[in-house]
Amino acid sequence: MPFTLQPSYDDRPRLQDLVVRLRAYLADELIPYEREHGITAETKLDRATLEHVWKRSAELGFYGISLPRELGGKGLSFYELCALKEELTASGAALSHSVLGDMGGPLRVGAIVKHATEEQRERYLMPVVRGERACCFSITEEDAGSDVRRMTTTATPDGDAFVLNGKKVFSSAAPFADFAIVVARMNGTEEVYSAFLVDLDTPGCRVLDGEVPMSGQQMEGDLVFEDCRIPAANLLGEVGQGLRIGIGRITLNRLLHCPSLIGAARRAWDLSLEYATNRVVFGQPLLAHQAIHHKIAEMATEIYAARAMVMTTAAKADRGDNVSVEANMCKLFTSEASFRVADQAVQIHGKAGLTRGHEVEQIFRSLRMFRIVTGTTEIHKNAIAKGLI
Repeated sequence: MPFTLQPSYDDRPRLQDLVVRLRAYLADELIPYEREHGITAETKLDRATLEHVWKRSAELGFYGISLPRELGGKGLSFYELCALKEELTASGAALSHSVLGDMGGPLRVGAIVKHATEEQRERYLMPVVRGERACCFSITEEDAGSDVRRMTTTATPDGDAFVLNGKKVFSSAAPFADFAIVVARMNGTEEVYSAFLVDLDTPGCRVLDGEVPMSGQQMEGDLVFEDCRIPAANLLGEVGQGLRIGIGRITLNRLLHCPSLIGAARRAWDLSLEYATNRVVFGQPLLAHQAIHHKIAEMATEIYAARAMVMTTAAKADRGDNVSVEANMCKLFTSEASFRVADQAVQIHGKAGLTRGHEVEQIFRSLRMFRIVTGTTEIHKNAIAKGLI
């Protein structure tokens, strides 16, 4: 397929139809809805606003679309999912994270279904798939980020229950979630970790506002557990499987973050081209200057290279190949390349690109974060080297 900033996918009819319909929903419904209600990327979202998106996305067949058919999805391939995720952020829609169910929705629970009991599936996971409940994933702590084994949150067996004590931070979707998937160290052990389904209204569990990241998005919270007693039936999988459940999803998560970064870079490119076309400098459009031509070319080349890496790796994952090294390569390159695109976009916009509240400035801040979150650049390099040597 030849390179275009806005892919057509005319060689894949099913995907092409999905992309066309998704673009129409974003442009004709979601973005006008955001403008009508004054919603931006930095708006503190309430549950009613999110449920509106969940419901409408479900009606259109997008919410949870990547899940297996037996869970209500359409069994999308990783390649198809990557294509849709790029379109979401490329649209510039502030609520794009809720269309497929990335933020507290089906994409959060899809990877853990195989570890859940039938009762857990019906009580916790399927309501999320239907857009009735939301969840968050809590493993990170203040002193246990990349090195999660340093976590101090503990789970103590007590009869027919477990008692949790500790604090989790940076839990995306926590401010509006109904329950959390919490990974804790078994009390009295050094290297035994387990995962639990914790209702956030359980006595002894508090949800605090998390720190606002540099992107300005207010979607994270901290969870505090003080003698929080949860039923033994809420143990996810078996005792000792916590890190396998928590970290096992990381490889594919790193890959699946990449198309969102590419989409944001594409949005920055679109805004830059529009600005350079309309901005008049010394009697002619900014775009007439060769220096701007070079920037536009460099930005498009970065996007092409990142997309080629990601889609090739997604296709390998669809074949069942081990893509642990490639997924780290994709996240490493895409996070760095997308940030370079955003940096060029700010340069093209000049003072406008430095103004707080300008879309390019917000994209710049958001993409800077992803050189750290979901694995730092240095962590990816370590993982790549370890996988190759």
